[in-house]
Amino acid sequence: MIKRATVYFAFCVILFLLRSGSLCAQRYPRRIISLGPSITEELYLLGAGDHLVGCTTYCKRPEAKLKEKVGRAIEVNLEKVIALKPDIVFATSLTDPKAIKKMRDLGIKVTVFPEPKDFEEICEQFMELARLIGRQNRAREIVRRMKSQVVCIKGVVKGLKKPKVFVEIGARPLFSATRGSFINQLVALAGGVNIAQDAGTGIYSREEVVRRDPDVIIIVTMGITAEEKRIWQRFKSMKAVKNHRIYIMDSYKLCSPTPVTFVEALKEMARILHPGKLSWKKS
Repeated sequence: MIKRATVYFAFCVILFLLRSGSLCAQRYPRRIISLGPSITEELYLLGAGDHLVGCTTYCKRPEAKLKEKVGRAIEVNLEKVIALKPDIVFATSLTDPKAIKKMRDLGIKVTVFPEPKDFEEICEQFMELARLIGRQNRAREIVRRMKSQVVCIKGVVKGLKKPKVFVEIGARPLFSATRGSFINQLVALAGGVNIAQDAGTGIYSREEVVRRDPDVIIIVTMGITAEEKRIWQRFKSMKAVKNHRIYIMDSYKLCSPTPVTFVEALKEMARILHPGKLSWKKS
């Protein structure tokens, strides 16, 4: 009787462990929809690209281009979302709130990631995404490396002269980054001063840019960069024009922040602001 009871107990333990393992494996989402380019990029960074079943038309990573397109930055095609039967949908603060409500009303789990204000929030959101899909260890290592690189860059630019910078992230109307945005933090960490940081809103006038006379103008790619560069070159008295310091940066890198793209953008911006004075490799 004792032997039979022992065998039965062992069987129950094994069965419990098998079921627990099965439940654990199913605890994390297997079918994911991303409604933000930065979220899509982070899923691939975390090695979860195979679980991505749908994303936006703005998700540019080569692998993501092959995924089903379920909307743009704001609009969501609910029929496609439903047809894909996602375990979870990751949305952003730009996603249409009505679409989010409809998805939730239909029983679809939706997690919304707001626009991060700085590098710390970018890392925190990355870690939260990793927690939701069970990739915390990988995320911790990525964040550790990126934070280390930020500290390195801060040390390299420390003591260098701080040029005045205007970052153009929209043309009609002219739009820039103000205090409390991660782009403003990028400028500061790269060793520059954002002339628009104290503006009440991101909307800025060309007259004010000319008056503030920045040393550097950075235009974020948005389909009209060549035209915008020609417009700025008309203001020949400006330092940025006289010294040929009008630059173009990729919008995907600058406006779709992940811990990795933030550091990539920071390195590029630091090189722009301090040409010939930085020693790290472009890679």
